[in-house]
Amino acid sequence: MHRLWMIFAQTVTVSVAILFVVSTLRPDWIGERKTPPAVTIQEAVAPGSVPATNAPSSYADAAQAALPAVVHIFTSKEVKTQRHPFADDPLFRHFFGDRLDNRPQQRASGLGSGVIVSSAGYVLTNNHVIEGADDIEVALNDGRKLSARIVGRDPESDLAVLQIKSDGKLPAITFGHPEQLRVGDVVLAIGNPFGVGQTVTMGIVSALGRTHLGINTFEDFIQTDAAINPGNSGGALIDAGGHLIGVNSAIYSRTGGSLGIGFAIPVSLARNVMEQIIQNGSVTRGWIGVEVQAITGELAESFGLPSSDGTLISGVMRGSPADRAGIQPGDILLAVDGRKVTDPQSMLEAIAALQPGRKADFELRRGKDMMGLKVEIARRPALSRGD
Repeated sequence: MHRLWMIFAQTVTVSVAILFVVSTLRPDWIGERKTPPAVTIQEAVAPGSVPATNAPSSYADAAQAALPAVVHIFTSKEVKTQRHPFADDPLFRHFFGDRLDNRPQQRASGLGSGVIVSSAGYVLTNNHVIEGADDIEVALNDGRKLSARIVGRDPESDLAVLQIKSDGKLPAITFGHPEQLRVGDVVLAIGNPFGVGQTVTMGIVSALGRTHLGINTFEDFIQTDAAINPGNSGGALIDAGGHLIGVNSAIYSRTGGSLGIGFAIPVSLARNVMEQIIQNGSVTRGWIGVEVQAITGELAESFGLPSSDGTLISGVMRGSPADRAGIQPGDILLAVDGRKVTDPQSMLEAIAALQPGRKADFELRRGKDMMGLKVEIARRPALSRGD
């Protein structure tokens, strides 16, 4: 029995050795080995995750579509020279006469950018680019230089409209849809930074609806990290399709250069202002004549308010629409014509959107009582600080 067991063990050992040698040197003798199926990229994506999309490798088409409509704006204005302190002294004038009064006036120059928005030659830019200028020249992308006239300005939104005349065809940019804009979308900024020439920079939309920045009276900025520098003001912010979605307006900077925080006026606001300026020469907004204050937690507690919703009427101008309607200091404004008021900025925008001459419903809280008043809206005075 022992001998049989030894023969069996030796046979198994030799068989295993032969099988190992054959599988290593001639695996085809054994048969084709099946390999596990390859895992595709789509199969490797975890359930519920978003598969990667192919981003465009170039935005040249978008830039080429918008570049011809973006212009450089050069301005100049006369600056009064300071009068010599001894100019009125009789003894001084005896020796020097009127020579000090006949000194040539100095001229200050400035630069910025603009966007041709119509084949009729209308150019949209920032008000601060052309403010105070008595001579404005527009340089087109094709090298033409044309004189421009001011159609109208709106300092409260920092927008202005110019017009240029040309014998040739003027390129015009196409408007985009900023309401479809999302944080993270790719945008391009086009302008003339530091006067070096037309420049395109790329970034993304960092935030939407930026307000309370203290830049303009009416604010609803698109924030972007696309490089915007001095000279870019009034230039175009475009989407990946080359459509205008904003007018570059301001930057946050401690050095004067780009720190990755730039602000553009959305084209929806810019277009509304532009159309009013072209039609009427100015922008018409509603006004009732009140001073307002934000309701903090401390104020809400001191007034015994259930929440900090609304805005506090801190002052009423005598003889204003608010005064005639019976609004008093200390009232809490909660809604304007059905539009909820959450802070002073929302109240300002709600009233400004109303047509002068019409009566609007105002919802207020006076003490513990709720009340409604009808207020006849007046036209907002130029650069009014109240609402």
